[in-house]
Amino acid sequence: MKIPARRTMFVPATALLLCTAVAGPALAEDEAPSTASSTSTQADDSLINTSPPDQPEEDVSEVPADEVDKQPEAPASEARPPLPGDVPAAADCAPAHGVYIPTKQGRKYHRAVGPTNSNYNGTSRTAKSTFTSEVTGEVGVAVTGELETSVGTLLAKVKAKYQVTVSAKLTAKLGNSIAVDTPSHKSTHATYGVWRLKHTGKSYWLHQNCTTTPERTVVSYSPFRIGWYLWES
Repeated sequence: MKIPARRTMFVPATALLLCTAVAGPALAEDEAPSTASSTSTQADDSLINTSPPDQPEEDVSEVPADEVDKQPEAPASEARPPLPGDVPAAADCAPAHGVYIPTKQGRKYHRAVGPTNSNYNGTSRTAKSTFTSEVTGEVGVAVTGELETSVGTLLAKVKAKYQVTVSAKLTAKLGNSIAVDTPSHKSTHATYGVWRLKHTGKSYWLHQNCTTTPERTVVSYSPFRIGWYLWES
């Protein structure tokens, strides 16, 4: 009696790696991520990029965690602003306060905590590379421009408009590991840290008589989730 032969197909590990890279989720410019994506685990940590992480295009200032709820000083014009009673039937917007309105959501930016780790595969086969975070560090909010209200208010406005979970700070901790495939004669590089979402908005001071100071553009980078950024060379 003849036993029929079975044919088994083997898929190279490099092909699997490429499939992972193509399938990984990403946030495009102006795309509002869903609430589910904000609470997902490291779903796109295994995405292999072709270059190191991009840095903010602007000169940003990191906001210390203990200053997130700090209100900026009122503009000099508020020392004696026009009052509603100064003009008959004038509008009343008291008390005067700063305003922030988000207008655009950008993409994610990765801020590393600790050094970049690298592994070169000098063999003729795909090899497994394992990386482990070496330090613990906090990443907070960074802003550029003149914000007329607190960073806490900015975060609340962003959450409400785009339905995303952004925080005043996130902590990337020592000891987190990830294992990925490194193709033959390639190097895999890895940094562990915090992903931040970019937002653009406008900010101004609203006087008691409902007039405002000129609108100013404010760009912010807010902690979104903790994770890895990987790339090959």
